Amino acid sequence: MLEVVRIPVLTDNYVWLLHDAAGGETVAIDPAVAEPVLEAAAARGWTISQIWNTHWHGDHVGGNAAIKAAAKAWGGCMITGPAAEAEKIGTLDRTVDEGDTVRIGDHIATVMAVPAHTAGHIAYHLANDRVIFVGDTLFAMGCGRLFEGTAAQMFANMARLAKLPDETIVYCAHEYTLSNGRFALGVEPDNAALAQRVAAVEAARARGEATVPTSIGIERETNIFMRARDVAQLAERRAAKDAA
Repeated sequence: MLEVVRIPVLTDNYVWLLHDAAGGETVAIDPAVAEPVLEAAAARGWTISQIWNTHWHGDHVGGNAAIKAAAKAWGGCMITGPAAEAEKIGTLDRTVDEGDTVRIGDHIATVMAVPAHTAGHIAYHLANDRVIFVGDTLFAMGCGRLFEGTAAQMFANMARLAKLPDETIVYCAHEYTLSNGRFALGVEPDNAALAQRVAAVEAARARGEATVPTSIGIERETNIFMRARDVAQLAERRAAKDAA
């Protein structure tokens, strides 16, 4: 069994700890900062032996160096990230691209190239565990801004992710759900599943609760970017969300 721990950091980031109880190995995914991540691991008696980065932005790699330095005390930490962004992530030990695999114990994650938010963005899909870590590509009821890529790329990403099994748990890197949901409801006001979800999210946030992870099945019903009929519609929706 894999255990996933959510660590809120900065304003709205989530760092994920992925722990394999059988082998005792722990991976930190997109550590924006080091201290709370190291503290969360230590509180559970875990040591971080790997970091998986999805893209180069500072709020996803900012803790790499300090975690790696701390890991010298327990044997080191291997940092893996996108080959296409290796020049922007100076702490990488291993670079990966589409179809490559990484492991935590006996659990295998296949790398998916999902460029759009950044040019070399990747996701880590543990198919047998029905888990995917998507960084800033797919959000609950949203998608990442198109900083370095195109609407066509993001449309392809959404279509690809939508084909994963409904029960696949999606771990994204930000708490953007309420904003995304309210915007989405303006686009699809007659979507009953969306309206119900937004109401639930509003209640959860009022209680101070996190709203991720999500699932592919839920996103297929309520994510207006995954539901876009073509590239032009996704581009229109993304531009409108950026301007909102």
